Amino acid sequence: MKSIAFLPLALMVVGCAAEYGENVGESESELAPGVYAALGDSYSSGLGTRQYVDEGCKRSVQAFGPQIAAARGYELKHVACSGARVHDVRNNQLSALSSATTLVTISVGGNDAGFADVITACAKPWPTTCWGNIDNSKNFIRNQLPGLLDSLYADIRARAPKAKVVVVGYPRIFNGEECNLFARISPGEQAELNNTANLLSDAIGSVARAHGFTYADPRAIFTGHAVCDDVEWVNGLSNPISESYHPNRSGHDNYASLILSLL
Repeated sequence: MKSIAFLPLALMVVGCAAEYGENVGESESELAPGVYAALGDSYSSGLGTRQYVDEGCKRSVQAFGPQIAAARGYELKHVACSGARVHDVRNNQLSALSSATTLVTISVGGNDAGFADVITACAKPWPTTCWGNIDNSKNFIRNQLPGLLDSLYADIRARAPKAKVVVVGYPRIFNGEECNLFARISPGEQAELNNTANLLSDAIGSVARAHGFTYADPRAIFTGHAVCDDVEWVNGLSNPISESYHPNRSGHDNYASLILSLL
């Protein structure tokens, strides 16, 4: 009988909780974590961390995507793949997106601009130089990359209309010092490569902001942690060579912190 006597009070408590927005009667789907799609190239897949769950795409649990998912409780779709260009993201990764997607991160554009090939050319021994390669990359970034990104970003928004989209940029990876005898990239070449990285980052950021996306620019936080700095967040020339000039685990830790600060 006492339980019957307290029934009206219990109903009043439930009613008040519902009125003030408490989680009364919410479905499991409403309480579930959001869905996060990590798209892009090797800077998103995790190449450089030296530990992979997918050797083909060099996907790593140490990459910033899995770190962000673990920190916030997202359901993760980690589809970024080493070597990806804009058309690869469109053809092979956008299927991870849907109206249920709540967060998207994407890094892409560096491979389209041939940045890895440019660095490879610069690393060849004297008398080989890479000034022509750098000029070609800059011309592509100025004249072709913005249109490719514009179309891709529109596709991302169409497929994930409710998602927060964070476009992830690239750092400047050199500090002007030669510290590796097997990759003699001169201080002048390093400076011009950093200028190219600035051009790339500015182009990506401009298109991202035009679509209302958030731009995660890593250049400031990576300053003092480039190749040849005392504490590197980017690998120098490495074995295997594919690990070279990509963020290491510390680099991905700091990418994750940067992106989390923007959410």
